[in-house]
Amino acid sequence: MSKSKFEVAVEIVQGLPKEGPIQPTQDQKLTFYSRYKQATVGDVNTSRPGLLDFVGKAKWDAWKAVEGKSKEEAEKEYVDALLDILNAAATDEAAVFIKQIEEAA
Repeated sequence: MSKSKFEVAVEIVQGLPKEGPIQPTQDQKLTFYSRYKQATVGDVNTSRPGLLDFVGKAKWDAWKAVEGKSKEEAEKEYVDALLDILNAAATDEAAVFIKQIEEAA
């Protein structure tokens, strides 16, 4: 069974080296996180983290902001966000990733 564009995009994002040429911003990382959670879990199903958990709160808030989106819509937004980053990077590595996404089912 071939992988979906979403599955390929998730593998690419999770495999990006921390010091590599393609570096998503914090906001872009939150976009990936929130769309991934919405696509795989659905609406927020946990309570908001405490005051001192700044990262946890940012992630929770980003996920909560996309509450109500369908699985398909969240997956498409995830893929589109990655394609925007890859197109802006304009590197050979980015071109390979774009091709992998375009060839996915």
